[in-house]
Amino acid sequence: MGIVDAAIADDEGLPPLRPDAIIVAGATRRGKPCRLIDNTCSQPREALEDLLNDLIAQDHFGPGGFTAAGGNTITLGVPQSAHVQLGEDIYRLIVFDYEARIESF
Repeated sequence: MGIVDAAIADDEGLPPLRPDAIIVAGATRRGKPCRLIDNTCSQPREALEDLLNDLIAQDHFGPGGFTAAGGNTITLGVPQSAHVQLGEDIYRLIVFDYEARIESF
C-alpha cells in the first residue's frame, strides 16, 4: 500500500463521521496517539489494524508540509489523499496529522 502525496482541495469536503464508524487507535513511532477511521463501516477490524500499522511503519502520521507544483511556499497540516484497496474494494484514504479516514468514492 502506498500513499500518493496529493493535497485535498479546500472545496473538497468530507462527509461527517458516521455514528457507527469503526475507529482503530494506535501510536506513531514517536509515541503520539493516532487513529484510523473506517467511515464506510465495511472493513473487518483486522484489515483496519493492518492498514494502520502500515501507515505507522511508513511514517505517514505527524504534521507534514505540502508545496504546490511550481510554488515556493509550504503549507503545513494539509491533508493528503490516496487510494487504497482493501479486499476487492477501492476506497479513498485521507491522512491528516494524526488521523486517517477511509471514505467511499
